[in-house]
Amino acid sequence: MSKQRNLNAMRPLAIAVALASGAIMSAPTLAQENRRGGSAALLEEVVVTARKREEGAQEVPLSVTAFNEDQINALKVRDLNDLTVGMPNVSLEDIGTSRGTANFSIRGIGINSSIPSIDPTVGVFVNNIFMGTNQGIIFDMFDVESLEVLRGPQGTLFGRNVTGGAVLLNTKKPGDELEATFRTAVETGEIGGVNTYVMGAIGGPITDTFGARLTLFYNDDEGQLENDFTGNDVLGIEQQMARATFTWQPTDTTDVTFRYEYQDMDGDGPAAQSHTNGSGIPGTPINNDRDEFDLSIDEEGFQETETNLISLQIDQGVEFGDGTVTAIFGYRDLEQVGTGDIDAQPVWVFHAPAWLETEQTTFELRYNGLFADKWNVTAGAFYYENDMKYHERRDLLGAALAPLGITDQPALRQDGGGLHDTEAFTLFTQVDYDLNEQWTLTAGVNYSSEEKDVQIASLNVNTSQFPALTECNIVEGPACPFDFVDDESWDNWAPKLGATYHIDDQRRVYGHWQLGYRSGGYNLRNTDPNESPGPFDEEEVQNFEIGYKSTNDWGRFNMAVFYTEIEDQQREINLPSATSGVVQLIRNTADTTIFGAEFDATISLTENLLLMASAGYIDAEYDEVRFDLNGDGVVDGQDEGLDIPRAPELTWSLGLTHDLELGNWGFMTSRVSWSYRDDFAYTDDNRGFVEEVDIVDAGVDFYSNDGHWVFSLYGRNLLDEVFFGNDTQLPADLGGFPLGGTFAPVMPGARYGAEVTYNFF
Repeated sequence: MSKQRNLNAMRPLAIAVALASGAIMSAPTLAQENRRGGSAALLEEVVVTARKREEGAQEVPLSVTAFNEDQINALKVRDLNDLTVGMPNVSLEDIGTSRGTANFSIRGIGINSSIPSIDPTVGVFVNNIFMGTNQGIIFDMFDVESLEVLRGPQGTLFGRNVTGGAVLLNTKKPGDELEATFRTAVETGEIGGVNTYVMGAIGGPITDTFGARLTLFYNDDEGQLENDFTGNDVLGIEQQMARATFTWQPTDTTDVTFRYEYQDMDGDGPAAQSHTNGSGIPGTPINNDRDEFDLSIDEEGFQETETNLISLQIDQGVEFGDGTVTAIFGYRDLEQVGTGDIDAQPVWVFHAPAWLETEQTTFELRYNGLFADKWNVTAGAFYYENDMKYHERRDLLGAALAPLGITDQPALRQDGGGLHDTEAFTLFTQVDYDLNEQWTLTAGVNYSSEEKDVQIASLNVNTSQFPALTECNIVEGPACPFDFVDDESWDNWAPKLGATYHIDDQRRVYGHWQLGYRSGGYNLRNTDPNESPGPFDEEEVQNFEIGYKSTNDWGRFNMAVFYTEIEDQQREINLPSATSGVVQLIRNTADTTIFGAEFDATISLTENLLLMASAGYIDAEYDEVRFDLNGDGVVDGQDEGLDIPRAPELTWSLGLTHDLELGNWGFMTSRVSWSYRDDFAYTDDNRGFVEEVDIVDAGVDFYSNDGHWVFSLYGRNLLDEVFFGNDTQLPADLGGFPLGGTFAPVMPGARYGAEVTYNFF
């Protein structure tokens, strides 16, 4: 990136900082208790569980962005994808290859893969249950109590695979009074069809000690893009969710919460565009403009996903330290099948069906208590088990049979995948000691032991040609022969040391050093005959952070500076292949250093006008490279000079929310936000990249004075920005057929919606 490019990119960040700083200097002292509407909701401090105990978000000496239910509703957040641009140094994206597969990145630490055996860098926890695979993670956000995004390694309390951060999602429980909500929404855009939502929840006490809540969600999306080849709307989905929550309080010191959630999704496959790739090779026969939403595919594909999630949490108050013992059992199973057009062309060159089954069990037992009003102690143990079956099929060169009148068979087929079993055990403790009224010292450590057992069938080994095409299937049977069987284990310690200085009750400065690990493992998508599917080693992340947090009459202001060292960085090396279409190698490629800064502010400009601003900056560099990243045959300074994937240099956002009284009827809340994310490399050779994006959202809500009705109009991505879930590079030819271009799943353009909510009290 040139010096001038850096200066130009810094201007929006400087504007955001100047606006927030100026607003802080000029913001009046305003009483918040008389506010109502969207600005009142956004000013509320969210209760978080970032340290595995309930406390205000501003009290936690961590970089946290948190939303409660009212804030999620005010911002019209449907799922985690809606937050992919807007938080400093955070990207919460769907990979685009497999719907609902998280491709999250925080502070430049992320993944770029749909391989189910790759562990996350950003751990997702739903009601304290760790989601062990990235598939099926993009949850709907209806009837959610809170959402917390923790930036930076969280290994001491949350274990492995949170080296970038963690996302904590908590759903609502029945309250002390009967309440019910019904909501429906309709969205559309210039491209695609109608997207309809219907959802409702009812809950409350059944007896003095027993409560229940039922949540139902339905979404029917006709498709938000158009396939130029068929004229059909694509990227459609029909999804249903039902959640039952039961609470029981047999004594004053015992709380039991049971949840069961069922999700069913039936939708189209990926809607990908082929445009000129980073090697300058256009797609054949169709090459699209990457600044347009155009795509042309002959296989619109499908994906079916069914998930069951069960959790049981028991909180028992104890006299020891006036504390609480918490036991949490979790169970999740996921079944997924689908197919996608990977060549992104209106001819059959590379189609890919896939099957996945996972079954995980977790159990956590922990204690939190306060001793002598100084020692806040958290300690516990965690057990995790996950059994996975995965099968991938590559149906190649169907176009070669088309001249023979055969249109339903490939000329070449590759089958592969495997069985992948994980068992892990963790012990953790953290102590926060109040040295005096100003200083709090923090020390913690996490010990984890993990073992993985695999049986892998390599795709290049299980190859067949028309007409003798094989039908082996590791998930559905008969199983393919396994050519690789192995097991490996890893043990490590993840300590933390920190200190917090309380300037006063509303302001604090904190600093900490934290060590975290991302699991080693195996590649279930082994394609290269010259490469082993593993094991690759675990990744070590060491983070130093200094931050400031303040709560004032005019709002909140937080900032942090961090320095991160990554040793044995895990990367999926995504390369074009003339025999298999794409080869993905998982390697420990380099040691890396990331320096960054971020701030966020929520400021009352007037009694009715609220400003929200944030900005993040990342400077990521290789220290030592141990893999030929650019493919020139040598490992040298040119590899070290490449950009690190998934590390946009700048992210920032500005938003305004205004409330207006409407007399006896009610009040109106108007909002507009502008979010920016810099361009970044997608592939390690930097040939695949994602361009910068500006997202403008706006909306207006009408609230009735009686609190029953909310009528909303809103728009998303109003600038109609084109951006992609990934930018996979395709070979110049595949099996002798010209191809080139990319597999780049397109994200939807501008969407406009109307929503009606009725609250029963």
